[in-house]
Amino acid sequence: SQSLWLCLYFFFNLSLTIYNKKVLIHFPFPYALTATHAFCGAVGSYALVAFRAFKPQRLTSSEKGVVILFSVLYSINIVVSNMSLGLVTVPVHQVIRASCPVFTIIFSAVLLNSRSSRAKIVSLVPVMIGVGFATYGDYYFTPWGFFLTVLGTVLAALKTIFTNQTYSFTRPTLSLKPLSFLYYLSPLAFFQCVGLSIWTGEFRRIQIHYQTMDHAALIGLLMNGAIAFLLNVVSFNTNKKVGPLGMTVAANVKQALTILVAVAIFNLTITVTNGFGILLTLVGGAWYAKVEYQER
Repeated sequence: SQSLWLCLYFFFNLSLTIYNKKVLIHFPFPYALTATHAFCGAVGSYALVAFRAFKPQRLTSSEKGVVILFSVLYSINIVVSNMSLGLVTVPVHQVIRASCPVFTIIFSAVLLNSRSSRAKIVSLVPVMIGVGFATYGDYYFTPWGFFLTVLGTVLAALKTIFTNQTYSFTRPTLSLKPLSFLYYLSPLAFFQCVGLSIWTGEFRRIQIHYQTMDHAALIGLLMNGAIAFLLNVVSFNTNKKVGPLGMTVAANVKQALTILVAVAIFNLTITVTNGFGILLTLVGGAWYAKVEYQER
């Protein structure tokens, strides 16, 4: 049912954001964390194929090239998101990520010559103002953390545009496309992130850190990757069940819940100004979702 899938979506999405933050506090290695997510995605998607849950389509040479390029963007996007989550509070991270439609509209106009309606642009005004209020006077994050969070939002917008363009290469039904992408992207992303971990020297630091880790920490890391994979599968099925508007509204509700849970778990202080900004951003996101749905 729709209610069941929405509940699963809320659970895994909220759990992964909070879990990632807690993991990065004790395991501050974003490349390795992203590699773990990709590894679990590869194992999970290959298991789905083995159990005949879906059949990935064959790709032509040109399509393989597109998938490789997309995998680079996919990896960098997740790495930057994980890096920024380790440097800013969860509320700030969620609020800035909520401004993704702003960058999507800008890049659609610049790269695809696609013009957005006046109503859609106006609906994003409260989002931009809300981000300003929500982050004003927040001393929990550094300028570098703020920059990485904005960069992650920019990359997420580019990934959204590129995903929509890349889907035109595929031939199967819509419900199989995302899982097919996960099947092909996960192994590529895994090797890319491992390579980045070695190249940046992170892997050597992990070897030292590993000596202080117990089995419970390793199991917790793998569970984090498993949740990331399950979130992918659940979000695909939820999108199929509830539609694009339902998913967008659900994402906004998820952001609000994530902020509330993070404030409670991490003992954060939210000022009246920050709270007003968070509310304004969420309202703007809901308004944007409504306009986008009406224009379909």
